[in-house]
Amino acid sequence: MPDTTPTLDLGPQTAVLAHLAEGVTDERLADPTPCPEYEVRHLLGHLAGLAVAFRDAGRKDLGVTTDTSPDSALPDIGPGWREELPKVLAELAEAWRDPAAWTGMTRAGGVDLPGEVAGLVATDELVIHGWDLARATGQAYDPDPAALRVCHDFLAASVGDPGRGAIFGPVVTVGPEASLLARAVGLSGRDPEWAPQP
Repeated sequence: MPDTTPTLDLGPQTAVLAHLAEGVTDERLADPTPCPEYEVRHLLGHLAGLAVAFRDAGRKDLGVTTDTSPDSALPDIGPGWREELPKVLAELAEAWRDPAAWTGMTRAGGVDLPGEVAGLVATDELVIHGWDLARATGQAYDPDPAALRVCHDFLAASVGDPGRGAIFGPVVTVGPEASLLARAVGLSGRDPEWAPQP
């Protein structure tokens, strides 16, 4: 019987995020983002935290990093974030290159979930928060096409889920001519036209 385990190489998308983070100047760290309550520094801190959490979820290395809710405290960056963030993003991608990461059960954010679902959540986080970071810092954003497709389909499947509101905001409707990225952003509860106020 052929192996039908769904896998996606997260490396191209984590590389996009690492490049975006590299383009963030210190002057932008206090700027607003599309995430309510988050300045750029908090978004970067959240990305670092989720990279570690989903790296360990992929490895099935369960403990403090996978048990802590992302809402437990306002995330922030440490002094070595410019070196640490690309490192943990690369480790996240490597962990999910193992087909075993996509099977069985794991945990992230204190929630037990199937490995396949955890991989989809990680993909969504990487794609949507990449858009957040790019928009907040005025950078161009070209997400990995495969990751974007997976993210869009994951978000589209969540629209009818009654528990969706605990994770995503209300869907923002976009026109039929909108790009796949804009549709995914709208499905995540963000306005694809969001921009920092001058």
